[in-house]
Amino acid sequence: MSPRHVTPLSLDNPDAYAAWRESKLARHPTHLEDLTVEVGDPRRLSAAEHAAILERCRRANMAIYVGGTGDEPDKAIPHLLGEQFGLVRLDRNPGADEDAISAITIQSDALHRGFIPYTDRPLAWHTDGYYNPPARQINGFILHCVRPAAEGGTNGLIDPEIVYIRLRDRDPDHIRALMRVDVMTIPANVVDGVELRPAVSGPVFTAGPHGRLAMRYTDRRRNIGWRSDPETSAAVAALREILEAPDTPRFRVRLEPGWGLICNNVLHNRDRFGDTAGSADREGRLLYRARYHDRVEGS
Repeated sequence: MSPRHVTPLSLDNPDAYAAWRESKLARHPTHLEDLTVEVGDPRRLSAAEHAAILERCRRANMAIYVGGTGDEPDKAIPHLLGEQFGLVRLDRNPGADEDAISAITIQSDALHRGFIPYTDRPLAWHTDGYYNPPARQINGFILHCVRPAAEGGTNGLIDPEIVYIRLRDRDPDHIRALMRVDVMTIPANVVDGVELRPAVSGPVFTAGPHGRLAMRYTDRRRNIGWRSDPETSAAVAALREILEAPDTPRFRVRLEPGWGLICNNVLHNRDRFGDTAGSADREGRLLYRARYHDRVEGS
């Protein structure tokens, strides 16, 4: 029997799925405080701090750490934090710096122009790296706050496993449609007639490393191609309804200096924010983002 038949995510294994579903829903956090862990220095966690973060990642695929580094602009913070959880295979995406860690701040240079994360505009629901090919699936990321915006910039967070459960409860055929290898296509990125990235097709849901769920999704409505059939249309409509439904468990957090998110590439969005970059009394919003091909080890 192949591994795909023994994972609880398999549509051919309803008993294993039912047991996993019951356990998942019973343990899932209900308040932001349930995700939060106070730590001294994220670069050097104590055994108790490490265990607390890992426990939350096991329950919800994410944890919020409240660190004591304040507004220290040190990229070693996400880098060393990640290493403590087996996050070592950094994704070298075009917007990242030479160390593969991105400075998420307002930027208008040629490299970042046109990319919404580097503006003050809101971000729709998505997982990171949805334009990566399947061989470079993003399975985890860290978002570390150095300076929040003057106002706004709150993030919404949803555990993809909860979305999978709600979608499968509606109709297992929705899951089947969204696991097709060509269900979602991101068109090629062409600038001034030069193709910077080819078109990329792939599934929304896959049984990723060790049989755990991996999700690739963006709620963008333009520059995206969905497989043209009734099953896909119904599945995408149901997925969008679940993301917007008020009873879908979600968390909202505005990261403060020294705070951060470590996760297995959960769904997230961002509110519009107002900044004061260049003012005499305040620098602009700055977060560090590290994307990984790994999951949080032990989660």
